[in-house]
Amino acid sequence: MTDKHLSQLIHNAQISRRGFITSAAAVGITTAYGFAPLNAFAAPKKGGVLKLGMSGGSTSDTMSPLILSDWVPMNQAYMLMNGLIEIDENNKAVPELFSAWEAKPGATEWLFTVRDGVTFHNGKKLAVEDIIYSINLHRGDKSTSAIKTQLASITDIKKQGDNQVLVTLASGNADLPYLMADYHLLVVPEGFTDWLHPIGTGGFIFDQYQPGVRSYFKRNPNYWKPDRAFVDAVEVLVINDPTARTNALISGQVHAINRIDFKTVDFLKRSPMLNIIRSSGGQHFTFLMDCSVAPFNDNNIRMAIKEGIDRQKILDTVLRGYGQLGNDHPIPKTDRFFNHQLEQRTFDPDKSKFYLKKAGLTELKLELSSSDAAFAGALDAAALYQQEAQQGGVQISIKRQPADSYWEDVWMKAPFSMGYWGGRPTADQMFSTAYQSTAKWNDTHWKNEKFDTLLVQARSLLDESKRAEIYGELQSIVRDDGGAMIPLFGDYLDASNKKVGGFLPHPMFNFMGGRLAERVWLEA
Repeated sequence: MTDKHLSQLIHNAQISRRGFITSAAAVGITTAYGFAPLNAFAAPKKGGVLKLGMSGGSTSDTMSPLILSDWVPMNQAYMLMNGLIEIDENNKAVPELFSAWEAKPGATEWLFTVRDGVTFHNGKKLAVEDIIYSINLHRGDKSTSAIKTQLASITDIKKQGDNQVLVTLASGNADLPYLMADYHLLVVPEGFTDWLHPIGTGGFIFDQYQPGVRSYFKRNPNYWKPDRAFVDAVEVLVINDPTARTNALISGQVHAINRIDFKTVDFLKRSPMLNIIRSSGGQHFTFLMDCSVAPFNDNNIRMAIKEGIDRQKILDTVLRGYGQLGNDHPIPKTDRFFNHQLEQRTFDPDKSKFYLKKAGLTELKLELSSSDAAFAGALDAAALYQQEAQQGGVQISIKRQPADSYWEDVWMKAPFSMGYWGGRPTADQMFSTAYQSTAKWNDTHWKNEKFDTLLVQARSLLDESKRAEIYGELQSIVRDDGGAMIPLFGDYLDASNKKVGGFLPHPMFNFMGGRLAERVWLEA
C-alpha cells in the first residue's frame, strides 16, 4: 500500500484512524505538500495549555483584519475569528462561515450561503449583516485594507433571503471562492471596530494581549466546529530571534515554533523529542528593487541584478536544500498555471555586465538593506550575493537593519531590500496582491499596463487552457521586467514537541496556514 493510497483512503473515510496509523507506520506519510508525523493522525485529546513560540511579531501589531501584515497577528486573529472560506491542506477552498456557494453563468454573480447555528463570543447570533459588514470593511474609498485592490472588482454585496449573500462583480472571476478565503476576510459583529479586543466566532476567546510580547486566549466552550479547538487555552510568546526561539522549544518552554532557521533543521531532526513539519508551497524570498526611483527605474539595471546571483549555491548553502530554485516570478511549481516553458535563469556575470553596458555603465554600486526578519538566513544570502554580484560589475554594500522595525521602516521604503511572501492559493491572488499597479502591497512599486490588462482578462475567463496561456505570459512579464529578484522558494519549516498531535503540512503559510491553534491537541 502506498502513502498516496493511504491518504486517499483516509480522505474518503474508508479506513479508520487506527488502521491508517498501523499502515502508515510501515511507509511513512508524504502528503501533497510535505511530510506528516504519525501522531498527526492520532485520536484527538482535549485539555492543556498550548504554548507557541512565534516569529513575526511587533509592539505595533494589531489584530485588525485590515492589516495583519505578519505571522503573529495573523495566527492570533484566526484564534479569535473565523474566515468565510478555508484553504485546506490540499490547497482547496472548503466551507467555513460560508457553508456553500455557486456561481451564475459568466461568474459575475456568486451566491454564498451563511452557516447557521454560529454565535459570536458575546452571544450574538451570526447574521448575514455581519458578513456584509465584515467584507465591506475592505471596500470603498475610505478603506485602508491591504486587500482593497483585490476586492475592487466587487460592485455590489447584498442580502438574498434570510441566509444568503449575493456578490456582484464588474467582470467574471472563476477563482472568487479562493479570494474569499483571504486571511484578512475575518468576520466580526456588524459595527465592531475594537481591534485590540476582538470579538469573533473563533475557537478561542480573548483574555490577555500584549502586542509583540504575549497573548493568552481561552477555549470557546460554544465553538461551532465539533472537531476543532481541543486545548483549554493558547499562549503565544513572541520570540523573533531564531536562536532564542529554538532554545525555547528544546527546553520545553513552548510546544511548537514557527520559521525554523534552515541551518538548524538537520540538528533538530536528530532529537527524539521533536517533530519537524516541512511544507512545500508558495513561500518565496525576494530582493526588492524600487522601480519608481533610479537606478531601478531602468530595466537593464534590474536585469543586471537578476543575472548576477548564484541561485543553486544559495539554495544549497542558506536553505540547506529545503526549497526550490526561483525564476523571478512568484508562482510555484505546485500551481496549476505554473509556466514550465520558461527557461530557468542561472548565474551569468557576463550577462550582468552586458545589461550594465546597455544602461551606460561599467560598474554599479548599491546598498542592500537586509535583516533575518526578512527570512531566516537573509543576511547569509545577502553576503553570498554580495560576493557573486561583484563578478558582474555590481558592488553591493549590506546595511544590516534591526529586526523589530524591519517591516515598518524598511520594507517598501528602502530602494533595495530583502523580503518574503507566503504565497497565495491562486496565481491571480498572488499577482493581484503584490504585482498589480494599484495593489497596496506592490512592494517594488512596479507598474506595467500590459500586465494589469492581462491580469483582469485572465481572471474573468472560464476556459482553463486560455487562462493557463495568459498566466504563463504574466509570469514571463514579471520575470523579465518586474522589480523583484526571486532566487528561491523556501519550504515552510515548523517544529513541535512530539506531545503535539494533529500537526499536518499545509501549502499556505507556517503553522497549518495560521490555523494551528484550533487544529492540534496535546498528548497526555
